[in-house]
Amino acid sequence: MGHGSSGLRRIVREVAKFGAVGGAGLLVNLVVFNLVRHLTDLPVVRASVVATVVSIVFNYIGFRYFTYRDRDKSGRTKELTLFLLFSVVGLVIENGILYAATYGFGWDSPLQSNIFKFVGIGIATLFRFWSYRSWVFKTLPAREAVASAESFLEEADQGTARKPRPRQRAL
Repeated sequence: MGHGSSGLRRIVREVAKFGAVGGAGLLVNLVVFNLVRHLTDLPVVRASVVATVVSIVFNYIGFRYFTYRDRDKSGRTKELTLFLLFSVVGLVIENGILYAATYGFGWDSPLQSNIFKFVGIGIATLFRFWSYRSWVFKTLPAREAVASAESFLEEADQGTARKPRPRQRAL
């Protein structure tokens, strides 16, 4: 088996961590959605957008510090910008489905709203998983990973007498 099975194991672990954060984010999304619906007079799709935004913030923290904590952290501004961009696309997918069910088909009972909110989240989650792992939380390029490991080992060899190293610029 060798190399292929370790890659599969890594993907399974990533999917499990993504699922743990996503599952918690799903609960946050649905709880906030139902609280906003019951405690305010906001229309259903607006209540859903509020809940989606709260879960996006929750998910970013979970993905950055749990699921993808080992990934490249050098471009945080770019990472956050891309995360928000893809999250907004996910928000449109998720709430577009709820909007179509509510205003296109008239399915707006609390049960129907929760069903279509859930279906929208499911479809948007597939998009988010692909986009986050492909574009937002990219793996460190192998060359950079090796260079940072080598510099760590050199520093460990030198003990406390560290000389400043010239910084390598990322591509």
